[in-house]
Formats: sequence, C-alpha cells, structure tokens
Amino acid sequence: MVADMGVYCGPVVEDDSGKGLFFIRWMGVFVDWAGGWPNSRPMEPNKCPQFPADLEYQSGFGNHLSSEAIAGALPPGQNSPLLCPYGLYAEQISGTAFTAPRKLNLRSWLYRIKPSVTHEPFKPRVPSHEKLVSEFNQSNSSANPTQLRWKPVEIPELPTDFIDGLQTVCGAGSSYLRHGYAIHMYTANKSMDDCAFCNADGDFLIVPQKGRLWITTECGRLQVSPGEIVVLPQGFRFAVNLPDGPSRGYVAEIFGTHFQLPDLGPIGANGLAAPRDFLVPTAWFEESSRPGYTIVQKFGGELFTAKQDFSPFNVVAWHGNYAPFKYDLSKFCPYNTVLVDHSDPSINTVLTAPTDKPGVALLDFVIFPPRWLVAEHTFRPPYYHRNCMSEFMGLIYGGYEAKADGFLPGGASLHNCMTPHGPDTKTYEATIARGNEAGPQRIAETMAFMFESCLIPRVCQWALESPLKDDDYYQCWIGLKSHFTREATNGQLSDVRNCHDESGTGGHRG
Repeated sequence: MVADMGVYCGPVVEDDSGKGLFFIRWMGVFVDWAGGWPNSRPMEPNKCPQFPADLEYQSGFGNHLSSEAIAGALPPGQNSPLLCPYGLYAEQISGTAFTAPRKLNLRSWLYRIKPSVTHEPFKPRVPSHEKLVSEFNQSNSSANPTQLRWKPVEIPELPTDFIDGLQTVCGAGSSYLRHGYAIHMYTANKSMDDCAFCNADGDFLIVPQKGRLWITTECGRLQVSPGEIVVLPQGFRFAVNLPDGPSRGYVAEIFGTHFQLPDLGPIGANGLAAPRDFLVPTAWFEESSRPGYTIVQKFGGELFTAKQDFSPFNVVAWHGNYAPFKYDLSKFCPYNTVLVDHSDPSINTVLTAPTDKPGVALLDFVIFPPRWLVAEHTFRPPYYHRNCMSEFMGLIYGGYEAKADGFLPGGASLHNCMTPHGPDTKTYEATIARGNEAGPQRIAETMAFMFESCLIPRVCQWALESPLKDDDYYQCWIGLKSHFTREATNGQLSDVRNCHDESGTGGHRG
C-alpha cells in the first residue's frame, strides 16, 4: 500500500487463461488489468491498440491534476530534481506564457522515459497536405456572403488516416499571428500506425459524427464516441485509432487562445456544462523500442516530419492543468424560456474561446441538445436572424428543428456575418399551422451544434467547388410568402371597427 498516493498494486492472481491479473486501486477505484504492469505495455507495430473496455479518467475542468502509471514516479516537493524517480526525464509543456495571469496560466510537467527533443531534424512532409489551411487570405480562400450548405463528406476509398483525412472548410486569421481559427472536416478509414501528430498552431476541438476514436496522448488514453467531444491542446502529441473503421467528424481549431467554460451570469452557480463532467486521461506509457517512428508536426499550416526510435507516449507520470480532455454532450444541462419567446443560442454554450473584448468570442461551441419547448404564444423554432457573428453548423445525429429536410447528419452549413438565415418554409408553415394551442413539445434524439465566431470566415475553394455543396440551399426559403393583413394583430383577428377612425371614413390609424 502506498498511502500518500492512494495506489495499491497486487496481489497477482491468475484468470482462466493463466494470464497474470493485477488489481490496482487508483483514486478509490479498483480496476483489473490482464498481464504486465497495469498502465504500460509493449505495442505491436502497425496494430490498432486494444483499449480497455472502461478507461479510468480524472475529472474537473481546469483542475491541477496528477497521475502516475507507476507509484512514486512523481518527484515529491519539486518539479525538476537532479535525478527523477525511476531515472525519468522532467519536461514541461507550456500552454501560456510564463507570466500569464495565474488564473489563466496553463502548464504541465511530464516525467518520461526519453525527452521529446530526441529526434532527427524536421523536414517538409512529402507529399504535402494541400487542403489543410492555417492562414486565410485571397490566395487560398474566398469571401462569400451566400448561405452555404454541404451534404455529408464521403468516406474515402483509399487508406486514409486522421491526418490525411483533414480538410479545411473555412476560417479566419492566421496561426502565425496567433489569432484566428480554422474549421475542418475529417474522414478516415485507417488508424495511425507508427506515427503521432502534433499541432503547434493551436487547439483542436474534435466532434466525432461517425465512428469512435481511440486517442493516445502523452497524458494517457481517451475513447471518444459520437455524442462526445475531445479537446487536444496545442503542442500535445497524439495518435488516432479507429476501432469502428470508417469515421467522420468536425474539427474546430483556435489560434492564440484556449477554450474556457462560459460565465453563467444570472443563471447562477450551476447549469450548462458542469466542470466535474470534463474527463482527463490517467498516465499510461509505452516503453518498447520503435525504430522509424514518425512525428508529424503541423507548423504554420504546413506539415513537417521527424524520425525517432521510440514512442512519444512514454510519459510515466505527469501533473499540471494543461492536458487533453473530453466531454459527454448528453450531460449538458440546457436552459430555456418557460413562458414566452425563443432564447438566444448563446444559452447553450458549452465552451468558449474568448477575445480581449468582454463577451465577444473568437469561437463559441454551442449545442442544440434534446430539450422541451414550452413557450406560449411563441414561434418556437429559431427566429429569423442576421448576426454580426458568423455561424457554422453541424449535425451529429437526428434532425435540426429549423430545417425540415436537407440538413443531414455529417453535413454542415455556414451563415456568414450579416447573412440572413432562419427556419425553412416547411418549418415555418408547420409551426404556424399548429397555432397557439400547441402543447409542450419535446425535441428528442438530436444533437446539432454551432461554431460561432466574431471573425468573418473565408471559405476554401475546394469547399465552394465540392459536388457536396448544396447549390439549391436557397430554395428552402423561396416558398416563404407574405401573411401580412391589416386585419390581424398579435396573431388574433381584430375587430374591424377598431381599424377605422371615429369619423367612419375608413382611414387606418397608426
């Protein structure tokens, strides 16, 4: 028993197969592990790793956490001793400047078998990745105020891993200037073998739509299913494996800042995304030799590669507040109006990447989860809107309440700054037909989301020229007709006599 760390290892028993079985108590939870040390194993090259059915996580958004795959691997009382326990190297990864305010300062200490610097020089990746953009200008993208919609991206036939399956749809700003964002789609049918990806440009927020992702990071492992999200902070090395085969989803990348929980304001201390529901991996490591292992680094929107002879996932212990995390969207606690009108979509913000202007986001991640609509005498679908912010929407599963058809799971839409948008004709007419007597309505079996930004996105040319772009999208509003009549007020027919002046001349007042 190691009382100070709360870790208990053993005894070793045998299961029916004769394999050794460890029992480990970590943070009060007992987990059984077959064969070898519980949080380490040699991995066969070119094989998708077999994750345990139930991975253990630590919880809490922004918490200072610590994790050990081997008890006692964290040095007591200091970060960088002359000799670290077990002969490990101490390495810090900084997500903010050293002098950032303490409440915003992000960093973690990793204790690893070999340091990250042990690699050959980086070289431009061959072939390059022409559909990955991190700086948006007139040479690689276009300004477009038209309402845009795309059908679901098709899974490629050729073997494609997560890196090669990334395609930028739109974005703004520059990773060089450390200000802006990019929105990508990904499709993949192949796990990442003997390579890891590192994004030096910014944070990835990944939204799987089809297929689970098994993600190995330097802090440990995460399983992310459709209906969950994962944030991989700038600088962390990771590998994506596909236990379900063909996979698809969305990625928001932010430059120069990090995601935070939104302020709750008058909502109070509770609601929306609870900090305790964000899960962070526990330490896990590989120690086998891996000749020819490749690090793929995204730097300034370009890809570079470097070779090394070991896995980057060799961190035996770590502590800090800068780490990958995931979140189950079904745990979101939505708020809505209970009397009249339709709430602004900001009420459903899960995460925000703020700018220097209070209340103005570089990028908000907003969801439209299952919920009740109960407002009386109210047009319940989203209202018609022109927004100084730009809105990119995706659909994980189900349908979206403002579009009767055409907006499909795996598809996307973009309504740019001040571009009009709102419910389609079918949705409007069906809502009006239900009238004021409509009872409470449950929006069920759906999960749509929005990336909203104060920066105007430019759209990549291949997205505009894609056969998946819905050129007839505008038609969904063409059927909206005028319902105007001088004899109706506030949804009720008025007394015709009240529409004439007292002299009886028939003049309309007001």
